[in-house]
Formats: sequence, structure tokens, C-alpha cells
Amino acid sequence: MSDSTIATEPATTGAVTTGTVGTSIAAVLEQILDARHSCRAFTSEIVAEETIEQILRMAQRTASWCNSQAWQVDLVSGDATAAFSTALMDHVMSNDMRSDLPIPERYEGVYGDRRRASGFGLYSALGIERSDHEARSRQMLENYRFFGAPHVAIITTDAGLGTYGAIDCGAYVSTFLTAATSLGVATCAQAGLALYSDGVREHLRIPEDRLIVCGIAFGYADTAHPANAFRTERADLSDVVRRHG
Repeated sequence: MSDSTIATEPATTGAVTTGTVGTSIAAVLEQILDARHSCRAFTSEIVAEETIEQILRMAQRTASWCNSQAWQVDLVSGDATAAFSTALMDHVMSNDMRSDLPIPERYEGVYGDRRRASGFGLYSALGIERSDHEARSRQMLENYRFFGAPHVAIITTDAGLGTYGAIDCGAYVSTFLTAATSLGVATCAQAGLALYSDGVREHLRIPEDRLIVCGIAFGYADTAHPANAFRTERADLSDVVRRHG
């Protein structure tokens, strides 16, 4: 899909349409959101530079607090991705976790239920038994191989912008994922990379006044890999929306 498919004239219903008669932008967006998932196995195929540029341009339109545009992106591609993975894996194996941002204190109630369902669903797709802690640890380390992706983006915020800078970066990540999906590029947002901020900062020479928020692995999905057969579910609106008035 390209920007040129979007028509400039509204339909009779008031919805802006795409090049397909009767298809609204909202319907296309819903298809993109339905298609997006966390890819956990990539092919080695490189994403064309013009496609990466388009993703970045689209993501740059993200709304932010006072238009501060808190995000900065360290983009790693090609041989540099393999070097980064090697360095980060060495760091993970020999250092404790240290995140620039506070990590969740606990997952209780429905949040714990959703977390367990996500983890166990992935392990089930991969044929990993819940009791097989060694296999689970190996799968966890795939985070630091970026699941085989040829590209990874590290998202940082200015330390002085505090919580709202991190929120702005979260919005940027969401737009990036959606934009990539619209162009047929698979993604996986990775909070796990931020859990070892020291290793990321050292290898990429990220200044101390930038807080590491997360990473985004991206490339093309290995559709035959069992990890990519797994999908998470979303809560019903009645579970998350409180109406007043």
C-alpha cells in the first residue's frame, strides 16, 4: 500500500475512501491493525532503504506532548546488526539486568493472566513444555538475536522529559509498527532490550542523557516458523472501557 492509493474526495457516507471503491480508510486501518503481530522469527532478507525511509517518515508524524518529539532512533542494519547481537548477548550472559526506566513491580490479577497466556501460548506454538526451563531460557535469549531480524531500531527519550517523554516514545513505537505492517514489513517491539540498557548504551554509544525505552526488530517474517503461528488475544471493550454519561 502506498500513500497514492488514498483518495482525496470523501465518500457519500462522509468516510474518506481508498482506491478501492467503497473501502474507507478506517477499514484499511482496521485490516492493518488486525494483521500486525509480534514477529518472533525473521528471514535474513534486508528491507530496502526506501521502505525503511518511508516507515520512518510515517512514524515521524506521531503526536507528542507539546510537539516535543521526544524520540530518537538508533537504526542498526546489515553486518552491524550481527555485531550488536554478539555484544549484547555477551553482556546479557555476564551482567545483571539494569533498565533506565522502572520496570513493572508485579503482574497481578488480569494482568498476570494475560502475561501468562501470552508466554504459554508462545511456548505451546514452539512445542516447549512449561516445565522445560532450559528451552524457555534459550527462547528468551532469542530476544538478543533480535529473532534473526536484519534490522533493529533502538528508541530513546531525553531524560529531562520524564514520564511524558517515555509516553511519546510509546506512541512513536505504535506508529512505527503500524506503518511497517502497512508496507508488508514484520516487527517485534522488544522491551527486553531495555532491560540491559548498559549493554545497549555501551555498544551504540548512546549518551547518558538519553533513556533507552525499547527496541524494534524488523524485517520479513519467516512464515514457516512455528513462533509466527501464535497470536495473542485482546480484551473485550467491556473489560477496559468505563463509560460516564
